[in-house]
Amino acid sequence: MSRYGLIAGNGQLPFLILEAARSLGVEMIVVAIREEASPDIETCVKTTYWLSLGQLGRLIDTFKKEEITQAIMAGQVRHKQIFSDIVPDLKLLKLLTSLKTRNTDSLIGGVARVLEEEGITLLDSTTFLKPLLPEPGVLTTRVPNETESKDITYGRRIAREIARMDLGQTLVVREQACVAIEAMEGTDEVIRRAALLTGNKRTTVIKVSKPNQDMRFDVPVIGIPTLKLMAEVNASALSIDACKTLLIDRNELISFANQQDISIIAFSPDE
Repeated sequence: MSRYGLIAGNGQLPFLILEAARSLGVEMIVVAIREEASPDIETCVKTTYWLSLGQLGRLIDTFKKEEITQAIMAGQVRHKQIFSDIVPDLKLLKLLTSLKTRNTDSLIGGVARVLEEEGITLLDSTTFLKPLLPEPGVLTTRVPNETESKDITYGRRIAREIARMDLGQTLVVREQACVAIEAMEGTDEVIRRAALLTGNKRTTVIKVSKPNQDMRFDVPVIGIPTLKLMAEVNASALSIDACKTLLIDRNELISFANQQDISIIAFSPDE
Protein backbone atom coordinates (compact mmCIF):
# COMPACT_ATOMS: atom_id res chain seq x y z
CA MET A 1 0.00 0.00 0.00
CA SER A 2 1.24 3.49 -0.88
CA ARG A 3 1.93 5.75 2.09
CA TYR A 4 1.79 9.54 2.11
CA GLY A 5 2.02 12.22 4.75
CA LEU A 6 -0.74 14.76 5.29
CA ILE A 7 -0.05 18.07 7.02
CA ALA A 8 -3.54 19.02 8.20
CA GLY A 9 -4.81 22.53 8.89
CA ASN A 10 -8.40 23.54 9.60
CA GLY A 11 -11.54 23.05 7.54
CA GLN A 12 -13.00 20.17 5.56
CA LEU A 13 -10.22 19.76 3.00
CA PRO A 14 -8.01 17.37 5.03
CA PHE A 15 -11.01 15.08 5.59
CA LEU A 16 -11.84 15.02 1.87
CA ILE A 17 -8.26 14.10 1.01
CA LEU A 18 -8.26 11.29 3.56
CA GLU A 19 -11.54 9.95 2.18
CA ALA A 20 -10.31 10.09 -1.41
CA ALA A 21 -6.99 8.49 -0.52
CA ARG A 22 -8.70 5.68 1.39
CA SER A 23 -10.91 4.93 -1.62
CA LEU A 24 -7.73 4.46 -3.67
CA GLY A 25 -6.07 2.21 -1.12
CA VAL A 26 -3.59 4.90 -0.06
CA GLU A 27 -2.49 5.05 3.58
CA MET A 28 -2.02 8.53 5.05
CA ILE A 29 0.09 9.44 8.08
CA VAL A 30 -1.37 12.65 9.48
CA VAL A 31 0.57 15.45 11.11
CA ALA A 32 -2.15 17.69 12.53
CA ILE A 33 -1.41 21.33 13.31
CA ARG A 34 -2.43 21.76 16.93
CA GLU A 35 -3.56 25.37 16.51
CA GLU A 36 -5.73 24.62 13.47
CA ALA A 37 -6.79 21.01 12.85
CA SER A 38 -10.00 19.44 14.11
CA PRO A 39 -9.67 16.75 16.81
CA ASP A 40 -11.98 14.62 14.63
CA ILE A 41 -9.06 14.02 12.27
CA GLU A 42 -7.92 11.23 14.61
CA THR A 43 -11.04 9.20 13.82
CA CYS A 44 -10.15 9.03 10.12
CA VAL A 45 -6.68 7.46 10.21
CA LYS A 46 -4.63 4.97 12.19
CA THR A 47 -1.74 7.32 12.89
CA THR A 48 -1.96 10.99 13.90
CA TYR A 49 0.78 13.21 15.29
CA TRP A 50 -0.06 16.59 16.84
CA LEU A 51 2.49 19.35 16.29
CA SER A 52 2.48 23.09 16.88
CA LEU A 53 3.08 25.46 14.00
CA GLY A 54 6.59 26.27 15.17
CA GLN A 55 7.82 22.66 15.20
CA LEU A 56 9.28 22.30 11.72
CA GLY A 57 12.13 20.13 12.93
CA ARG A 58 9.76 17.73 14.64
CA LEU A 59 7.63 17.58 11.49
CA ILE A 60 10.65 16.46 9.50
CA ASP A 61 11.68 13.94 12.18
CA THR A 62 8.15 12.51 12.25
CA PHE A 63 8.00 11.93 8.51
CA LYS A 64 11.47 10.38 8.51
CA LYS A 65 10.48 8.08 11.35
CA GLU A 66 7.43 6.98 9.33
CA GLU A 67 9.54 6.70 6.14
CA ILE A 68 7.39 9.29 4.38
CA THR A 69 8.97 10.85 1.29
CA GLN A 70 5.82 12.41 -0.22
CA ALA A 71 3.40 14.67 1.61
CA ILE A 72 0.38 16.88 1.00
CA MET A 73 -0.37 20.13 2.81
CA ALA A 74 -4.12 20.73 3.14
CA GLY A 75 -6.45 22.88 5.18
CA GLN A 76 -6.23 26.51 6.11
CA VAL A 77 -3.56 27.94 8.36
CA ARG A 78 -4.79 31.40 9.22
CA HIS A 79 -2.39 34.12 8.13
CA LYS A 80 -2.71 35.91 11.46
CA GLN A 81 -0.80 33.02 13.02
CA ILE A 82 2.31 34.72 11.64
CA PHE A 83 1.89 37.29 14.40
CA SER A 84 0.83 34.89 17.16
CA ASP A 85 2.84 33.82 20.20
CA ILE A 86 4.02 30.59 18.56
CA VAL A 87 7.68 29.90 19.37
CA PRO A 88 9.66 28.63 16.35
CA ASP A 89 12.13 25.79 16.82
CA LEU A 90 15.69 26.13 15.54
CA LYS A 91 14.79 24.72 12.11
CA LEU A 92 11.98 27.20 11.58
CA LEU A 93 13.92 30.08 13.14
CA LYS A 94 16.73 29.53 10.65
CA LEU A 95 14.18 29.60 7.83
CA LEU A 96 12.47 32.75 9.12
CA THR A 97 15.72 34.67 9.41
CA SER A 98 16.55 33.81 5.80
CA LEU A 99 13.31 35.24 4.40
CA LYS A 100 13.14 38.74 2.98
CA THR A 101 9.36 38.86 3.46
CA ARG A 102 6.86 36.84 5.50
CA ASN A 103 3.94 36.65 3.10
CA THR A 104 2.27 33.35 2.30
CA ASP A 105 4.39 32.46 -0.71
CA SER A 106 7.64 33.16 1.10
CA LEU A 107 6.74 31.32 4.29
CA ILE A 108 5.16 28.17 2.88
CA GLY A 109 7.50 28.15 -0.09
CA GLY A 110 10.40 28.22 2.36
CA VAL A 111 8.94 25.30 4.31
CA ALA A 112 8.55 23.37 1.06
CA ARG A 113 12.23 23.97 0.21
CA VAL A 114 13.36 22.78 3.64
CA LEU A 115 11.25 19.63 3.33
CA GLU A 116 12.68 18.99 -0.13
CA GLU A 117 16.21 19.31 1.23
CA GLU A 118 15.30 16.65 3.80
CA GLY A 119 14.02 14.26 1.13
CA ILE A 120 10.30 15.01 1.57
CA THR A 121 8.46 16.19 -1.54
CA LEU A 122 5.32 18.31 -1.17
CA LEU A 123 2.73 17.21 -3.75
CA ASP A 124 -0.06 19.14 -5.42
CA SER A 125 -2.72 19.49 -2.70
CA THR A 126 -5.41 18.53 -5.24
CA THR A 127 -3.70 15.22 -6.09
CA PHE A 128 -6.69 13.15 -4.91
CA LEU A 129 -9.35 15.81 -5.54
CA LYS A 130 -9.33 16.59 -9.26
CA PRO A 131 -13.15 16.20 -9.61
CA LEU A 132 -13.59 19.18 -7.27
CA LEU A 133 -11.80 21.54 -9.69
CA PRO A 134 -14.39 23.08 -12.05
CA GLU A 135 -13.94 23.60 -15.75
CA PRO A 136 -14.64 27.08 -17.23
CA GLY A 137 -18.27 28.11 -17.50
CA VAL A 138 -21.39 28.93 -15.52
CA LEU A 139 -21.80 26.29 -12.80
CA THR A 140 -25.29 27.26 -11.63
CA THR A 141 -28.71 27.48 -13.25
CA ARG A 142 -28.66 31.27 -13.29
CA VAL A 143 -26.04 33.12 -15.31
CA PRO A 144 -24.71 36.45 -14.00
CA ASN A 145 -26.96 39.35 -14.98
CA GLU A 146 -25.66 42.48 -16.71
CA THR A 147 -24.81 44.29 -13.47
CA GLU A 148 -23.03 41.28 -12.00
CA SER A 149 -21.14 40.69 -15.24
CA LYS A 150 -19.84 44.26 -15.21
CA ASP A 151 -18.80 43.86 -11.58
CA ILE A 152 -17.00 40.62 -12.39
CA THR A 153 -15.12 42.11 -15.35
CA TYR A 154 -14.09 45.08 -13.23
CA GLY A 155 -13.28 43.00 -10.15
CA ARG A 156 -11.23 40.27 -11.81
CA ARG A 157 -8.80 42.82 -13.20
CA ILE A 158 -8.18 44.24 -9.73
CA ALA A 159 -8.19 40.84 -8.01
CA ARG A 160 -5.45 39.57 -10.32
CA GLU A 161 -3.25 42.49 -9.30
CA ILE A 162 -3.91 41.92 -5.59
CA ALA A 163 -3.10 38.21 -6.00
CA ARG A 164 0.04 39.01 -7.99
CA MET A 165 1.32 41.03 -5.02
CA ASP A 166 0.37 38.14 -2.66
CA LEU A 167 -1.87 40.41 -0.59
CA GLY A 168 -5.07 38.38 -0.90
CA GLN A 169 -7.19 36.53 -3.44
CA THR A 170 -10.70 37.81 -2.76
CA LEU A 171 -12.52 41.10 -3.19
CA VAL A 172 -16.12 42.26 -3.09
CA VAL A 173 -17.55 44.67 -5.68
CA ARG A 174 -20.74 46.71 -5.93
CA GLU A 175 -21.64 48.75 -9.02
CA GLN A 176 -18.08 48.53 -10.35
CA ALA A 177 -16.55 49.88 -7.15
CA CYS A 178 -14.29 47.93 -4.80
CA VAL A 179 -16.00 47.55 -1.42
CA ALA A 180 -13.54 45.26 0.40
CA ILE A 181 -10.18 43.67 -0.43
CA GLU A 182 -8.74 40.64 1.35
CA ALA A 183 -5.56 40.91 3.38
CA MET A 184 -4.98 38.31 6.14
CA GLU A 185 -8.55 37.83 7.33
CA GLY A 186 -9.79 35.29 4.77
CA THR A 187 -12.70 35.11 2.32
CA ASP A 188 -15.63 35.04 4.74
CA GLU A 189 -14.37 37.97 6.78
CA VAL A 190 -13.99 40.06 3.62
CA ILE A 191 -17.60 39.30 2.70
CA ARG A 192 -18.76 40.24 6.21
CA ARG A 193 -16.82 43.51 6.09
CA ALA A 194 -18.33 44.36 2.71
CA ALA A 195 -21.81 43.68 4.07
CA LEU A 196 -21.22 46.11 6.93
CA LEU A 197 -19.99 48.77 4.52
CA THR A 198 -22.92 48.40 2.11
CA GLY A 199 -25.68 47.68 4.61
CA ASN A 200 -26.25 44.24 3.06
CA LYS A 201 -26.92 45.67 -0.39
CA ARG A 202 -26.33 43.43 -3.41
CA THR A 203 -22.65 42.65 -4.04
CA THR A 204 -20.50 40.38 -6.20
CA VAL A 205 -17.65 38.26 -4.82
CA ILE A 206 -14.52 37.62 -6.88
CA LYS A 207 -11.93 35.03 -5.86
CA VAL A 208 -8.89 34.32 -8.03
CA SER A 209 -5.77 32.17 -7.99
CA LYS A 210 -2.33 33.69 -7.96
CA PRO A 211 -0.34 34.04 -11.17
CA ASN A 212 1.52 30.74 -11.56
CA GLN A 213 -0.46 29.41 -8.59
CA ASP A 214 1.58 26.84 -6.68
CA MET A 215 -0.93 24.02 -6.32
CA ARG A 216 1.02 22.55 -3.41
CA PHE A 217 -0.36 25.13 -1.01
CA ASP A 218 -2.75 28.05 -0.53
CA VAL A 219 -5.05 26.80 -3.30
CA PRO A 220 -8.30 28.83 -3.43
CA VAL A 221 -11.16 27.00 -1.73
CA ILE A 222 -14.91 27.64 -1.66
CA GLY A 223 -17.23 25.73 0.66
CA ILE A 224 -20.89 25.80 1.63
CA PRO A 225 -20.30 28.10 4.64
CA THR A 226 -19.15 30.82 2.24
CA LEU A 227 -22.26 30.36 0.08
CA LYS A 228 -24.50 30.50 3.17
CA LEU A 229 -22.81 33.73 4.21
CA MET A 230 -23.28 35.16 0.71
CA ALA A 231 -27.00 34.35 0.87
CA GLU A 232 -27.26 35.94 4.31
CA VAL A 233 -25.69 39.26 3.22
CA ASN A 234 -27.21 39.48 -0.28
CA ALA A 235 -24.06 38.70 -2.27
CA SER A 236 -25.65 37.44 -5.47
CA ALA A 237 -22.77 36.25 -7.68
CA LEU A 238 -19.42 34.51 -7.27
CA SER A 239 -16.58 34.48 -9.78
CA ILE A 240 -13.78 31.91 -9.38
CA ASP A 241 -10.85 30.57 -11.39
CA ALA A 242 -11.51 27.32 -13.25
CA CYS A 243 -9.19 24.34 -12.64
CA LYS A 244 -7.50 26.15 -9.73
CA THR A 245 -10.32 26.51 -7.18
CA LEU A 246 -11.49 23.63 -5.00
CA LEU A 247 -15.26 23.41 -4.52
CA ILE A 248 -15.80 21.55 -1.27
CA ASP A 249 -18.89 19.28 -1.41
CA ARG A 250 -19.30 20.48 -4.99
CA ASN A 251 -22.73 19.03 -5.79
CA GLU A 252 -24.28 20.21 -2.54
CA LEU A 253 -22.64 23.62 -2.93
CA ILE A 254 -24.03 24.18 -6.42
CA SER A 255 -27.45 22.90 -5.37
CA PHE A 256 -27.51 25.38 -2.48
CA ALA A 257 -26.44 28.21 -4.80
CA ASN A 258 -29.32 27.36 -7.14
CA GLN A 259 -31.78 27.37 -4.24
CA GLN A 260 -30.56 30.82 -3.19
CA ASP A 261 -30.42 32.18 -6.76
CA ILE A 262 -26.68 32.79 -6.47
CA SER A 263 -24.78 32.66 -9.76
CA ILE A 264 -21.36 30.97 -9.82
CA ILE A 265 -19.12 31.30 -12.84
CA ALA A 266 -15.64 29.86 -13.40
CA PHE A 267 -13.23 31.67 -15.69
CA SER A 268 -9.96 30.56 -17.21
CA PRO A 269 -7.27 32.06 -14.95
CA ASP A 270 -5.95 33.96 -17.99
CA GLU A 271 -9.25 35.78 -18.51
